[in-house]
Amino acid sequence: MLEYEALTDTIRVIVRPIYLDGQTDIMSGRFVFGYFIRIENEGSQEVQLLRRHWFINDGTGKVQEVEGEGVVGNQPVIESGGFHEYNSYCVLETFEGSMEGSYLMQRPSGERFRVVIPRFNLRAAAN
Repeated sequence: MLEYEALTDTIRVIVRPIYLDGQTDIMSGRFVFGYFIRIENEGSQEVQLLRRHWFINDGTGKVQEVEGEGVVGNQPVIESGGFHEYNSYCVLETFEGSMEGSYLMQRPSGERFRVVIPRFNLRAAAN
């Protein structure tokens, strides 16, 4: 499984995408991709993930922008030296595409900052 990684300030984001062929319906143009994300706090202070902001690109160049609170219904606090993991999925109308984006984080002081979610490729192929 391919792994994509980005480090912003002291926050590392690691993404592992996977094609979900069992959920896909090729005849209907419904290609399903899962992704596993690990967010590591390499800093000396805890941080809280407040919001997510995604750009989902399909194979035709169409871009869907998705923004919302937290991840999978949570706004996790990530302790110094700790991590948060979650998984989710997206559905494309094409057999390939990509995703990228950012998280809005907050330090105990109230300072907010953006963390890069690295661009990762989505391809309908054997895993």
